[in-house]
Amino acid sequence: MKALLHQLNVLEAPICRAASQRGDHLETQRFFAIVSRLGDGVFWYLVMLALPVLYGRPGLAVAVQMLAVGFVSLLIYKALKQTTGRRRPCEEFPDIRRHAPMLDLYSFPSGHTMHAVGFTGILMAYYPEIGIMVAPFALLVAWSRLVLGLHYPSDVVVGALIGGSVAWGSLMLIG
Repeated sequence: MKALLHQLNVLEAPICRAASQRGDHLETQRFFAIVSRLGDGVFWYLVMLALPVLYGRPGLAVAVQMLAVGFVSLLIYKALKQTTGRRRPCEEFPDIRRHAPMLDLYSFPSGHTMHAVGFTGILMAYYPEIGIMVAPFALLVAWSRLVLGLHYPSDVVVGALIGGSVAWGSLMLIG
């Protein structure tokens, strides 16, 4: 796995460079740093708190399901980060700049993207009117990880696949 990730690092570095160069513009950097910070959990926790207010007991059940999806995703995230030990592009390549702080050492997979996709998937299933409004934010969270120099495209794609799969699995379990 580490050998495959190393090959991907080299293949994906040009995309990372191009995305990171967008972050060189102060306005872009600030915008995506805010998106990323909100994607750390702040935005999602506010949505979860709003669901019971907006929808009562059914909204509370959806918020709890979102928390469960977040917890399971976090377990997968931690296991993969420790197993793969993939260095972030800003650490691997000196010309890829980091435009925001790192929350942990490794890049694979993108936890921000994993949670954004998982939470959005749950919202789309129960409250599509909210899910449709939240989906652009989830895309911005994913893109922010590249612009800020913290992730490779494959980190983001795999994070999205895991988040979507965990959300789908939870929907299948609850029915």
